[in-house]
Amino acid sequence: MARTRIALIGCGRILQKHLDGIAANEDRAEVVAVCDLVEAKASAAGETLGVPHYTDFHAMLEAVPCDLVSILTDSGSHAPITVAVLQEYSVDVLVEKPMAITLEDADAMIQAAQQAGRRLFVVKQNRFNPPIMKTREAKDAGRFGKMVMGTVRLRWRRDQGYYDQASWRGTWSEDGGALTNQTVHYIDLMSWLMDSPIETVFARTATRLVDIEAEDTAAVVLTFADGALGVIEATTATRPLNLEASVSLLGEGGTVVLGGFATNELVTWNFGDEPEDAPKPDLSYPVDNVYGYGHIALYADVIEAQATGRRALIEGEDGRRVLALLHAIYHSAETGQPVQFQPDGYYEASPLGRTGQQE
Repeated sequence: MARTRIALIGCGRILQKHLDGIAANEDRAEVVAVCDLVEAKASAAGETLGVPHYTDFHAMLEAVPCDLVSILTDSGSHAPITVAVLQEYSVDVLVEKPMAITLEDADAMIQAAQQAGRRLFVVKQNRFNPPIMKTREAKDAGRFGKMVMGTVRLRWRRDQGYYDQASWRGTWSEDGGALTNQTVHYIDLMSWLMDSPIETVFARTATRLVDIEAEDTAAVVLTFADGALGVIEATTATRPLNLEASVSLLGEGGTVVLGGFATNELVTWNFGDEPEDAPKPDLSYPVDNVYGYGHIALYADVIEAQATGRRALIEGEDGRRVLALLHAIYHSAETGQPVQFQPDGYYEASPLGRTGQQE
């Protein structure tokens, strides 16, 4: 079987996780070219991998045949690069989170894929973590029963030095804040695991300890169609060190708490249909950073979806749904009012993706 030929655009801090994910699937995939606007980054990656490197993705895609383009650039550039790859080169795309900054851009990406007859995949690698998959299995089996609450708690440290690394960090036009970057994976996980449509959103945000346009702290309350509540507590103003990131599901039939810096730890697994002293599933595993090892299963899923035509776990519409929730949260925070959530809607008060927001 021919291996999937993958070209990478963006050679920044997340590159190695993608390389690890591809390498773990080396019997089915290979890197054929890399690209970055910074020549030194592109050449270093190219030399390490033994593949051509470029500073212009157009030149790369005109010269090197590929089956999948992975886009690992800054968030604000995801949409124009994705649309160009799909429209001009008709190649499937895997794009890092968030898929776009604005909902209009997300829609343009999805439309470009549909018009080109190609696939658009979105990186949400933590969905593939064994504790997450086990929890979703329990939810699908009805073990939680009547749901009570789903929660996200993120308490991390991102100081001014982090935002000063690049001019776009923390801006409304190209980046967003703690919700859009650090918390988005956990918001996606909680809403996916709850598996009930979100009906209303009410939020408050603040910027407490850094000089950026966007928020470093947020509190959000959600209501789900099944009557359950959701709570999102997010801050990157934890000092002096990262403290925790967790997702909890509470139902009439049981409680699960997922922790660790990459939701890699099954902290609590209590169900009423098991003896109190029953051992919890041995699914926790160590990680060396917040990204975890989900990119391995992510690439396996994407490659299989390409080969068989089946739906991947996270495609463009899934990325759009969580982006819409972020915009609804920001809309509520700006207006001070609860929002009726529509996953295919637009939220005009949201500052995310707009320029000139800072007073």
